[in-house]
Amino acid sequence: MKKHGPYTIKSSQTLHRDEFIELRVDEVIRPNGEPGRYATARMVPGVAVLALDEEGFVYLVKQFRYGVGKECVEVVAGAVDEGEGPEEAARRELREELGIEAAEMVGLGLVDAVTSQADTPSHVFLARGLRFVEDDPDDTERLEPIKVRFEEAVRMAFDGEITQATSAVLIFKAEHFLRRGA
Repeated sequence: MKKHGPYTIKSSQTLHRDEFIELRVDEVIRPNGEPGRYATARMVPGVAVLALDEEGFVYLVKQFRYGVGKECVEVVAGAVDEGEGPEEAARRELREELGIEAAEMVGLGLVDAVTSQADTPSHVFLARGLRFVEDDPDDTERLEPIKVRFEEAVRMAFDGEITQATSAVLIFKAEHFLRRGA
C-alpha cells in the first residue's frame, strides 16, 4: 500500500504503455475510507509555443485531433524528447511544425491541462524575434498553418474557437505577460 495524497493505493495495473502515454487503473481506498478504482493517464511532458511576430501576428496550426474527432486550432505543441530540455523541445517543435526559429523564447510556466484523471504537464512559451526557415513536419501530422492577429487569437480562445486547454491558457498567459509591458 502506498499513500497518494488522501488516497491509499492498494494495487496498480498498467493497461497500456507506449512512447507517449501510460494508462493505469489503481485499486484505492478513497479519502472517505471506501474502496474504489481510479483510472489515470500519464503523458510524457510536453511543450506549447505561441509564436508572435513584430507586426502582432501569431502563428497557429489547424489539425484533426483523433481524441475529439474534429479539426482543432492550436498553438504549436509536442513532446519533450528524452535528453531534451523544455526550451530545446519548444524550439524544435516550432521549427518542425511551422519552420520558425525564435531569437527569444519566454517561459510562461507549466500547465496541467487535465488534472482529475491525467498527468499531462506542458511547459508553455512565447516565441519572439521570429525568423522563417524550412519546416520539417512529422510525417504522421497534417498541419495547416494559420496566421492571425494576436487579438484575434485571444478572441478565438474566449469564444471557444480554440478549445484545446493548453493553447487557450498559453494565449491568455501571453496576453497578460504582454499587457504588463514585458
